[in-house]
Amino acid sequence: MPAADIIHDAVKNALIKDGWTITDDPYRIEYEEIDLFADLGAERPIAAERAGERIVVEVKSFVSRSLIQDLKLALGQYEMYLNFLELTAPDRKLYLAISAQVHDDFFMLKAINVLVERLRLSLLVVNVPREEVQKWIN
Repeated sequence: MPAADIIHDAVKNALIKDGWTITDDPYRIEYEEIDLFADLGAERPIAAERAGERIVVEVKSFVSRSLIQDLKLALGQYEMYLNFLELTAPDRKLYLAISAQVHDDFFMLKAINVLVERLRLSLLVVNVPREEVQKWIN
């Protein structure tokens, strides 16, 4: 199993504060001979807003020297998880969790924003110091 990302706990706590129940840490994706691990699985209790919704969250910090390299790796991982989830757990929606700072400083660049839109990337933006969900981008 890969090591947890440095903002993993902040994202997990933000989801809990937002009313989610963490069901898996990590979330295992098994298909045929492939065994992958996304960071978190979560669901909403029946009484809550978005009741019954189930998600898988892949957390990425974007802290290397090359944000573009981090993005390439994150997008490849996201696409793999997305495809295998469609086969194994089609009721779960996949999100890429990033910090609000990375969102504002990098993901809002015009070229990166075009990629997010063209790839229909679902983002979970988290205020890391406050451990709060800032926004969901579908």
